[in-house]
Amino acid sequence: MLQSIGIPGLILILVIALVIFGPSKLPEIGRAFGRTLSEFKRSTKELVQEEESELRETRSGLAVVEVKQEKPAVLEG
Repeated sequence: MLQSIGIPGLILILVIALVIFGPSKLPEIGRAFGRTLSEFKRSTKELVQEEESELRETRSGLAVVEVKQEKPAVLEG
C-alpha cells in the first residue's frame, strides 16, 4: 500500500497534516503514533510467543500421554 504513494504523495500528506494540525501539534501526534505502533508490535509479538509456547506444550504433551487399558467389566447374570 505505501509503495504506491511515493515521495510526492508523502510530501503532500505531510503538508496537509501541517496545515490541519499546525506545527505545534505535529510532534505530539508523531509521538502518540509511535507509541501506538510500538505497543501494537509488542502485543502482537506477545501473542505470537504465547501461541508458539501453547503449540509446543501441546506437541510435547501428546508425546508423553500414556494409554491405559481398562479391563472390561464382567456382567453377572
